[in-house]
Amino acid sequence: GATFLFVFPFVWLVSASLKDRATVFNSQLFPPPLLFDNYSTVFEIAPVLHWIWNSVFVAVLAAGTVAISSALVAFAFAYFRFPFRNALFGLVLATMMLPGAVTLIPNFLIWNALGQVNSPYFTPLWAGNLFASAFYIFLLRQFFLGLPRELFEAARVDGASYPRMWWNIALPLTRAALIVVFIFELKASWTELLKPLIFIRDIALFTLPRGLQSLVARFNPAIGGEGEFQYVMAASVVITIPMVLIFFAAQRYFVEGIATTGSKG
Repeated sequence: GATFLFVFPFVWLVSASLKDRATVFNSQLFPPPLLFDNYSTVFEIAPVLHWIWNSVFVAVLAAGTVAISSALVAFAFAYFRFPFRNALFGLVLATMMLPGAVTLIPNFLIWNALGQVNSPYFTPLWAGNLFASAFYIFLLRQFFLGLPRELFEAARVDGASYPRMWWNIALPLTRAALIVVFIFELKASWTELLKPLIFIRDIALFTLPRGLQSLVARFNPAIGGEGEFQYVMAASVVITIPMVLIFFAAQRYFVEGIATTGSKG
C-alpha cells in the first residue's frame, strides 16, 4: 500500500508524458496511442542536452566538494581533543536551524560583486560546499567515532601524519557514509531550483530544474502559453530517472549507513 502511494505519482507522470495535448490530464493510464515522440520533441524545442550536462557538472562538483570538506571537519571533531570541542560542535549543528532563504540576498550580493552571477563555471551553485555542511559533518562524525582509536594511535607511532591518517585510514573505513553523503548532495543539487533561478540567466546555462521551470512558463496557458504540458511531463521524467537509477544502484550503502550511524556518541 505504502509502496503504491510512492510509485503511483511517477507512473502517472510517465503516462502523461506519452499523451497528447487533449488527453494529458486524462485519468486513464497509458491510453493508446502512446506518443514516444514527445521525448524527441522536448530535445528539439529546448537545449535539454545542455541542461543535462550543466546539471551533471554542478551536481558532481557540489557533491564531491561537500563530501571532502565535511569529512575533514568531522574527522577533526571526532579525533582531536581541544578546548570547547563540544561547544563548537553544538554551534555547527545550530547552523542547521538557520533557514537557507536568510542567506540568499547576502550570497547574491557577494557573488555579484565577484562577477560570478551567470558564470559559465556555475560557481555560486557549488562553491559554498567547500565550507562543508552541518548535517553531513554530524553524519560523518558518528562514523568516525565508531572507528577504533587504536588504529590511529598505531599509525601515529609508525610516523603517519594527520592528513595521511585521514586519507588512508578514516576515509576508506567510512566509504559507505561518504557514498551516502555524496548521493544525498547529488540529489539535492540535481533538484535545486532556487539557486539557478537567482544566479543563472542564460538559457544555455540552465540546469534541468531551471530549464523545466522555463518550460512550465512557456506552456502555461494561464500566462499565454501553448498548453503543451505533455512536453513538460516528458522533461520531468528525464529529470527524475537518473536519480531513481542512482538510488537503486547505491541502495546497499544507504542500508549500511543507517545501520552504522549513531553506534557511538
